[in-house]
Amino acid sequence: LHFPFGLDIDDDGSLYIADDDNHRIVRWKPNATEGEIIVGGKGPGNRSDQLNQPLVVLIDRLNDCLIISEPGNRRVMRWPLQKGGQTSVGQGEVILSDIQSLGLAMDDEGSLYASDWD
Repeated sequence: LHFPFGLDIDDDGSLYIADDDNHRIVRWKPNATEGEIIVGGKGPGNRSDQLNQPLVVLIDRLNDCLIISEPGNRRVMRWPLQKGGQTSVGQGEVILSDIQSLGLAMDDEGSLYASDWD
């Protein structure tokens, strides 16, 4: 990891970490000796399979997906989770654009809140 910022913990104890300077989301399962890249990791970019400086990762348990803020692309993305906690490669969807979000939160009803410092 290089400049890890936000993290969230899944119900099975897996950690999802926003690895900012490596432009990826890494999952660490309990007792694992290595993390697994599940989103990004292909260098900085704005394609649907790339991230640019992700800061926050949030698990949306109601919709089985990850919500990721990435100020480097001025967007917040949704990545569906497959069985076993994997994401669908290239299936990222922009849900907020033109936003410099440094914080995300979700309430019990699934409403998403995003800060925008710009």
